[in-house]
Amino acid sequence: MESSSYWILFFSSTLAITVSPGPDLIYVLSKTITQGRRVGFASSLGVCTGAFIHVLAAALGLSAIIATSAVAFSVVKYIGVGYLVYLGIQALMSKGVMFDIQNSNTKKTTPWNAFGQGALVDILNPKAAIFFMAFLPQFIRPELGHSSAQILLLGVLVILVAIIVEFSLVLTAARTTGFFRKNPRFSVWLDRILGSVLIGLAVRLAFAEGQNALTDPPTS
Repeated sequence: MESSSYWILFFSSTLAITVSPGPDLIYVLSKTITQGRRVGFASSLGVCTGAFIHVLAAALGLSAIIATSAVAFSVVKYIGVGYLVYLGIQALMSKGVMFDIQNSNTKKTTPWNAFGQGALVDILNPKAAIFFMAFLPQFIRPELGHSSAQILLLGVLVILVAIIVEFSLVLTAARTTGFFRKNPRFSVWLDRILGSVLIGLAVRLAFAEGQNALTDPPTS
């Protein structure tokens, strides 16, 4: 494969995967709308940190254990399901005040907390681990050798693309917070939608099988 066509294919595939809806992207956007731009950036960095953990695991071959072991996959899967359900229930129970960023009585999410939650959303998604194990090896060039190093480099590039895309979406979403503050009823319904989507993703993940997960798109 020629170098130019190789990189065009890699980055186009990466971009398509990055913009596809998933728990990561939904989490980042919801945090941006509810808590503002700084928390949105922190959420994105947390998600990308979790993705980097999966990249390291793929480079070391640990993701293969999750992909082939039903027990290991199930353990990580149900922990991730529980966490997504927890976030979904929080959104469903919200009365919309979380969108009022200027309300001093609203419990704020600190950037650090958002970072940690974002990392957990990605780390506790076994399909993300399997995705990196299935996607990155397709772009390994045998003539270069050092497969682990290539996987690590390609994984970092995927994360960099994700950061660019998510930061752009954060900036766009942050500009809509004024509308949500002026329309509390819309905020309540958006919370309900976000909560339902998160729980729906949890249900989908709960029924995912290790082998089938390889053919499904990952998170954002």
